[in-house]
Amino acid sequence: MPRTDEAEFWFNAVYAAVQEIPPGKVTSYGHIALLLGYPQRPRQVGVCLKHLPTSSEEYFHSGNVPWQRVINSKGMISHREPGSAERQADALRHEGVEVETDAMGEFYVDFGRYGWFPSILPSEEEGSE
Repeated sequence: MPRTDEAEFWFNAVYAAVQEIPPGKVTSYGHIALLLGYPQRPRQVGVCLKHLPTSSEEYFHSGNVPWQRVINSKGMISHREPGSAERQADALRHEGVEVETDAMGEFYVDFGRYGWFPSILPSEEEGSE
């Protein structure tokens, strides 16, 4: 089913914002929503990332949108499907982010060390092009 223009705009805004997260840093779904002016939409950010195309034939895809850098507000990697949290943890470790595993097998990242929480997107800073 095709997306509405509003939904397409939202998906593209999320993907563009996520592209601004520097390597070796993480942020939360809620912070991306806040940066986009919709602090009540963290779950919708997650939906966008869940549906990120894998094909490089699309403008935004898993090869150019660093989906792995977005985790939940507790610093935990959310499970979306079997093996997804492990893949995300591996991708973050590959970038030099330390990912801890607790006794329940959940994956956590220290926001104090690896968090990225600017008040505005770098592309929106005055003088940026």
